[in-house]
This record gives sequence, C-alpha cells and structure tokens, in this order.
Amino acid sequence: MGVKRKEDIMQIKMKQLPESERPYEKMEFYGAEKLSNSELLAIIIKCGTKEETSVSLAQKVLKLGQSSNKNDLTFLQDLTIEELTKIKGIGKVKAIQILATCELAKRISKPVDSLKTVIKDTKDVATLFMKEMQNEKREKAKLLILDSKNVVIKIIDIATRRYKFCIT
Repeated sequence: MGVKRKEDIMQIKMKQLPESERPYEKMEFYGAEKLSNSELLAIIIKCGTKEETSVSLAQKVLKLGQSSNKNDLTFLQDLTIEELTKIKGIGKVKAIQILATCELAKRISKPVDSLKTVIKDTKDVATLFMKEMQNEKREKAKLLILDSKNVVIKIIDIATRRYKFCIT
C-alpha cells in the first residue's frame, strides 16, 4: 500500500453525478428551498475546475465564514474580491459574480416604497430600515429627509464603518 497522490485520486465530475444530485437539475425538480447553501452558491459560480466541481468550490467559499453560524451567510457580503480569489478556482469573474449576487440580495431586502412613507414616531423609522439592516454587520448612519408633513423625501447613507463611530 502506497500513499495516494493527488493526481491518483479520481475526481467526480458533475456529469457523473445522478441528475437528482446536480444543483441545476435539483433546483428545477425540487425548488431552490431544497438546495444546500453550497449548491445554491455553486449555481452562481457556474463551473468548477479540472480538479474541483462548482459545489466543492462553493464549500471552500463557505468555509471563509466558518467562525460564524453555519447557516449565517451574511459574512459573504463582507468578503472582498481579493479574499475570494485566494481560493484556487475562484477568479476575478467568479468573485464578482458572488459579490454581485450579495448586493442583489441586499437590494431585495430594502423597502421598495420607502419614499412617500409618513414618519410619525421612531417605530416608523425602525420599520422602514429593519429588513435592510437586520443582518448588517457594519454600523451605518443614514440621513432621513422629510417634508413638512413628515413624508420621506430622500434617504442618504452618510457613513458606514465596521467600528463604532460618533456623530457630533
């Protein structure tokens, strides 16, 4: 018995997997909610390398957030292109695809009808920003511009930091 070398280990290709185990087909047959986080991310990544499938690349990306809760994917929005491209098989384009998807997810969670909202008290402000900011790891300062009837005219992000900041 000798030691197995990397080149001796046979890599499984997606086409060799049963259709029910491939991320694209699995989503088509069973729906997105039945896919694991790595399978969903593999669909975004699209294709793997000669050595690894898109699912195994996705698992490596998810390991970057290993210190946090296994099901908490919010760490993905804080990753940089440089951090992602350190993973062999994740180039600049795949890193950008992942980060663009994270940005879309953030935008989906923003309230659509925030303008023209009437602000009567602090609960209205909390409701306005709750979905958008519930998973935010950074502190944000926002400027809420209201008209004379307390209707939101504009919302401006004035500061974002990973650490506490003070506005005087």
